Amino acid sequence: MADSKSEKVLKALFAVLAAALPEAKVLRNDAVPEVIPAGGLVIQRDGDPGEPEFLFSPSTWYFEHRAEVEVFVDLPSAEDRDAAFDGIKQAIAEALAANRTLGGLVDYAVGENPAPLELSGEGLPGVKAGLISVLLPYDTSDPLA
Repeated sequence: MADSKSEKVLKALFAVLAAALPEAKVLRNDAVPEVIPAGGLVIQRDGDPGEPEFLFSPSTWYFEHRAEVEVFVDLPSAEDRDAAFDGIKQAIAEALAANRTLGGLVDYAVGENPAPLELSGEGLPGVKAGLISVLLPYDTSDPLA
């Protein structure tokens, strides 16, 4: 059976992320491992397709799907963490800018600037993390297909 439109869109986003971030470990809907790789960790979450807008003729459902991209960087110095996090963020932005339609599957994919967090234990170097929402607007003739 062929993938649904939403699955095709999410797989296309994953392919764009994986190609843009060869140094990072890129996962989809996976648990955060105990150890963050040196090149960073990016986990795509399927997110929320939202409430579709329905058009009657021809029958079309229009979604503004929001996928979530979690970014984690674990390096010894704050300066290195900041630089690596920014590099991953910029690589994602450049990859989306180069392929706004994800191969014709969406109208215009765009990411939203994350609010980074420093996650650390007392006296330990921190992990810099952030959540990038990616808007994926698309239409389909059947919301389940």
